[in-house]
Amino acid sequence: MTEHDPAGDRRNDVSREQAEDAVRTLLRWAGEDPSREGLLDTPKRVVKAYRDWFSGYETDPDVYLQRTFEEVGGYDEMIVLRDIEYESHCEHHMAPIIGRVHVGYLPDGKVVGISKLARVVDAFARRFQVQEKMTAQIARCIQDALQPRGVGVVVEGAHECMTTRGVHKRGVSMVTSKMLGCFRDDARTRAEFLRFIEAGGKR
Repeated sequence: MTEHDPAGDRRNDVSREQAEDAVRTLLRWAGEDPSREGLLDTPKRVVKAYRDWFSGYETDPDVYLQRTFEEVGGYDEMIVLRDIEYESHCEHHMAPIIGRVHVGYLPDGKVVGISKLARVVDAFARRFQVQEKMTAQIARCIQDALQPRGVGVVVEGAHECMTTRGVHKRGVSMVTSKMLGCFRDDARTRAEFLRFIEAGGKR
């Protein structure tokens, strides 16, 4: 469906007009006048931003990992993609979560293009999220699609629901991890993965 759909750009049984009215309601709740000149186009802008921020609901991350490569010249060592930047939103307060994801896997005969791993991260991040859940979702998606010997995912996130409200603590980041297969069962494999990540942080 296009942005200017004549039917009103309905998504999930909600029209664009209804979404914009919801924004006006929140503006009034905050103490503002939605008819004020500076806010006249704000509902349209917010709805457009939501379409971008939450585009992950329209994306199937499994699709990105369907095309794999088996001609890797016998390579069977760890593959790590670190510092994948992401932007998400906390499902509890709808506040931003901004951070980085590090992904590693030990292939068992097939690999995937590295850009596809970044797209998987985006597909899950661009939804309302809990960081712990997102970490597990990314790891499980890679495990199910590639069937590697193991997968490791580490997610770092700064949660604006903590820095801009509530306890107002800045400079705090949350770190979560999910280890599957040999990353979970073999301490040496897990340690090697974590060393790769630490090496990236020292640049």
